[in-house]
Amino acid sequence: MTTFVDRVELHVAAGNGGHGCASVHREKFKPLGGPDGGNGGRGGDVILVVDQSVTTLLDYHHSPHRKATNGKPGEGGNRSGKDGTDLILPVPDGTVVLDKQGNVLADLIGQGTTYIAAQGGRGGLGNAALASARRKAPGFALLGEPGHSGDVVLELKTVADVALVGYPSAGKSSLISVLSAAKPKIADYPFTTLVPNLGVVTAGSTVYTIADVPGLIPGASQGKGLGLEFLRHVERCSVLVHVLDTAALESERDPLTDLDVIEAELAQYGGLDDRPRVVVLNKVDIPDGKDLADIIRPDLEARGYQVLEVSAIAHLGLKELSFALAQIVAEARAAKPQEEATRIVIRPKAVDDAGFSVVAEEGFYRVLGEKPERWVRQTDFANDEAVGYLADRLARLGVEDELVKAGAHSGDEVVIGPADDAVVFDWEPSLATGAEMLGRRGEDHRFDAPRPAAQRRRERDVERDEAEQEYDAFKPF
Repeated sequence: MTTFVDRVELHVAAGNGGHGCASVHREKFKPLGGPDGGNGGRGGDVILVVDQSVTTLLDYHHSPHRKATNGKPGEGGNRSGKDGTDLILPVPDGTVVLDKQGNVLADLIGQGTTYIAAQGGRGGLGNAALASARRKAPGFALLGEPGHSGDVVLELKTVADVALVGYPSAGKSSLISVLSAAKPKIADYPFTTLVPNLGVVTAGSTVYTIADVPGLIPGASQGKGLGLEFLRHVERCSVLVHVLDTAALESERDPLTDLDVIEAELAQYGGLDDRPRVVVLNKVDIPDGKDLADIIRPDLEARGYQVLEVSAIAHLGLKELSFALAQIVAEARAAKPQEEATRIVIRPKAVDDAGFSVVAEEGFYRVLGEKPERWVRQTDFANDEAVGYLADRLARLGVEDELVKAGAHSGDEVVIGPADDAVVFDWEPSLATGAEMLGRRGEDHRFDAPRPAAQRRRERDVERDEAEQEYDAFKPF
């Protein structure tokens, strides 16, 4: 049964925002208590978080569909809906997030690093929040915005300082088992190691991690064997260690040829030319292996490699190897540029940036922009007053003016939003729609009726003014 998965396709969906509530406060002796509809809650996000205790993407391989909870709708009495719960997905250190086209969206390195894979939708405003001096009793509320959904690809790239590469059965697993506390599977047949093994080595004051990459063969960079599947795990390493078998039983192989083949596959994979190399001649405890190591060592040193002879079984040369690798890792860490604090860059919008655009297409006009598209998603088109409110917002934003500049006329077809999620309507400039029975959109003229006391004051003021006018007309000169 598979216990290690380093690449999965994850289908994520954030929670939808809750709808706003359209409600009127009702109380004894207060038949028109005003709007009291609450706002809808925000939808939950889908968040990827690096967790050091997680080492595989196996959970997402078995259950790739993940969805956060929706926000609750608002209620009367100015009660807002509850926000949706964020869905936290733990991922291993070194996980790369890509889209379906292979573009890198995030590189998650370090405990606690987060990435929002899907953003939750906004909650809709209730009619209490939509009330204003001009719109005293809105008979509508805004709908909750749908949460984002889509597919992302998660790839795990092992975070290690040293990578052991070589042919199958070269002794990489045995070497990492004696250098560290790792307990990989060890056997005398090829492709014993089917997953990368990770171990921690302490050499003096330097502590570093070492990874055992499954065996490579000719054509690994094209997908043969296990190479293409696990070559990505050497990308983050600072040092590449070639483990050569000096006691190979196959007569047609020799260590120098093995080294050339592995180097060719690494070059074909790309991006590893700048990594320092160390050659380890393994199994020198065998007489034939020691003799072969003495023969090929001058050739390897002539190529510029640092060569070390070891035996994982007899524990020969292990201390020298661990300290040599520690020195290279320390130098690589010292040469690495210091990480700077993340700068907060504020990019204000241009003064003439309206936040939307009008494009004339064949037979219609398309309106694109974050605000118009969001407003359309939040509008209840079954409510004439809500449609009128949308028309007012678009007019204030300047959409009508831009349509006129683009050459649109009354009755032309206008599309708001992208092709797959668009709203189509026939444009009528400054169209007065809404609750005609109440007069202007969102207004209730019953609130404009004068109070009895105010009415009596107005009548007294009128009588006084008339009396003063009569006195002025007949007063003696």
